[in-house]
Amino acid sequence: MDLSVDTWDLSSPLISLWINRFYIYLGFAVSISLWICLQIVSKTQDRNLQEKSVPKAPQNLMTNGYVSLQEKDIFVSGVKIFYGSQTGTAKDATQERPNGRAAQGRLWRWGLSRASRPSLAESSPWMGFATVLAEAVTSLDLPVAIINLKEYDPDDHLIEEVTSKNVCVFLVATYTDGRPTESAEWFCKWLEEASSDFRFGKSYLKGMRYAVFGLGNSAYSSHFNKVGKNVDKWLWMLGAHRVMSRGEGDCDVVKSKHGSIEADFRAWKTKFISQLQALQKGERKKYCGGHCKKGKCESHQHGSEEREEGSHEQDELHHRDTEEEEPFESSSEEEFGGEDRQSLNSIVDVEDLGKIMDHVKKEKREKEQQEEKSGLFRNMGRNEDGERRAMITAALREALTKQGYQLIGSHSGVKLCRWTKSMLRGRGGCYKHTFYGIESHRCMETTPSLACANKCVFCWRHHTNPVGTEWRWKMDQPEMILKEAVENHQNMIKQFKGVPGVKAERFEEGMTVKHCALSLVGEPIMYPEINRFLKLLHQCKISSFLVTNAQFPAEIRNLKPVTQLYVSVDASTKESLKKIDRPLFKDFWQRFLDSLKALAAKQQRTVYRLTLVKAWNVDELQAYAQLVFLGNPDFIEVKGVTYCGESSASSLTMAHVPWHEEVVQFVRELVDLIPDYEIACEHEHSNCLLIAHKKFKIGGEWWTWIDYNRFQELIQEYEDSGGSKTFSAKDYMARTPHWALFGANERGFDPKDTRHQRKNKSKAISGC
Repeated sequence: MDLSVDTWDLSSPLISLWINRFYIYLGFAVSISLWICLQIVSKTQDRNLQEKSVPKAPQNLMTNGYVSLQEKDIFVSGVKIFYGSQTGTAKDATQERPNGRAAQGRLWRWGLSRASRPSLAESSPWMGFATVLAEAVTSLDLPVAIINLKEYDPDDHLIEEVTSKNVCVFLVATYTDGRPTESAEWFCKWLEEASSDFRFGKSYLKGMRYAVFGLGNSAYSSHFNKVGKNVDKWLWMLGAHRVMSRGEGDCDVVKSKHGSIEADFRAWKTKFISQLQALQKGERKKYCGGHCKKGKCESHQHGSEEREEGSHEQDELHHRDTEEEEPFESSSEEEFGGEDRQSLNSIVDVEDLGKIMDHVKKEKREKEQQEEKSGLFRNMGRNEDGERRAMITAALREALTKQGYQLIGSHSGVKLCRWTKSMLRGRGGCYKHTFYGIESHRCMETTPSLACANKCVFCWRHHTNPVGTEWRWKMDQPEMILKEAVENHQNMIKQFKGVPGVKAERFEEGMTVKHCALSLVGEPIMYPEINRFLKLLHQCKISSFLVTNAQFPAEIRNLKPVTQLYVSVDASTKESLKKIDRPLFKDFWQRFLDSLKALAAKQQRTVYRLTLVKAWNVDELQAYAQLVFLGNPDFIEVKGVTYCGESSASSLTMAHVPWHEEVVQFVRELVDLIPDYEIACEHEHSNCLLIAHKKFKIGGEWWTWIDYNRFQELIQEYEDSGGSKTFSAKDYMARTPHWALFGANERGFDPKDTRHQRKNKSKAISGC
């Protein structure tokens, strides 16, 4: 009995444990879970500390306790310093970098121009800012290249900076009258045109990082640091990312923020080097532009942020979204008033909404009153003094100038065609070169009338030009228009002197205009003195290519002979023509048909110009064939519509642009319906084909080219005879070279030139 009691006493704790075993298991589980959580938190904190000290360095790259510098992620691969100087102020040198790398470049020293700074003509030369900046950058163990903008071709190389991981610094000065210095002139011209050219787009330089420091003199307040501001703006418009706000150096020691231009540069350089260090570490350090209130901007609150690779693109998009309202940052307090900055950067109180709305309504009323006044004058066609008003208003002049036009008098303009630039550099000519033998580098694109009677959906000028159904403006004389057109054209050609790639012989030839394309914008045939203007062209031995929109049949009938007369046939039915051309005339369709009949009566070369818009006019083959029989043109140009970018005036999108193969298929089907015609030539780059009448196929060879010297002889005989001695299109034709023919391996590209493919990551856009 006693034994059993003792046994029970010994076993009772074990029984108790057994009975409560579930609670014990639960305690163990909770303890282990807490321990695991503590270990995870501890390791996470250690990893964060490591990432801050060595950004993006994975643990598998650790070797003997050190991170392999060769294999770690690189956020900045180098710095390129671009500079522009006036002739005689740049100094050639080769410098050995402190980190052992040899970099060849141009080290320069800014000089002072008497024209831009007469008061400082006797002062010592400015410091070599590019050299100073390069030395500061190399101290960060980064390679540096110093590049003279005169020797740099942005058309070939600027796109490379999108993926290079370089930071590009532009040191640019403002010269006389707000112009860039001589060596930076071409770069600035190219950048300005690219920023407003729909073919490049808003994301052309997306991924490129840059900073700008401008050099100027505030004594010339109207254009102080204008070049630096423009370069900054144009790069931003092309999608490049500004790593810090623009710096502005001021030669005027009285107004300079830091006492001298050298001190201005040193202050900016210090900030830039600090920003560069942050970029090296993969951090996103955002500098305050000086417009925030009470230091509440992101840069003051957070300093720098860690950037994960996956979120880099998202951050960039967000950053650009915040910049959309302001095209470029300002470093000058004078650029924006305090009220403007407050409206942009601060939160509006509810109490202030009433005042703001009153202000908006007032502006709206004033705008409506101005529009009513301008509409009244438009209807009257005369100004307050009873005189005919000028076609080019101040607002129109500003809009067209931004698009690169050189405006002439009160209603004319001239612009340098991109194919002129291309052929100057030996990179091929336009489709007129392929089809008709035009020398594109000697062709002047102009118009004596910026006004038009249509508002076409594919207008590449976005309807910035005026519209009208009759001439109601004051008129300039044709002699003045031609003289200034040639002079402006020659001045634009002169800007290509010394540009990389420009062929010397073509530059010299380009200074003499041989062809005139009256197709720039508007309706040239509306100009009342168009015949006198054409006569002057021919007297100067300049061939004439005139384009009309088929709304002025009487003017076509009265037109004197031209080298080649075009009629735009944008649609083949009344409904589609109204939809595409959006003409102003109520009897537009009858005018259209009468214009084609008037074309058939012409003895010289005539052309139908068909622009294909997918889903709008590509299915009207039978109707097009009927129009061909009506006008009986010598040639038919069929071209895919060119997408000119987004516009509130048009619903056209990239979906309406046909592929070249689709244009070829359309042409094949059209030719089957018009037995007197065949496909003659092709210019693939312009998405364009030429259908020619069989009378130009002699002995199995095409003769679509033009004998321009023979045409000048014939037109002179016509003028001397008072118009009695006429001539026909076959009297001045020339044989077409093999490379220009449809089906040739060259696809319309002249083998004398070199094909240039732009390194653009965006989708190519058809058209010229």
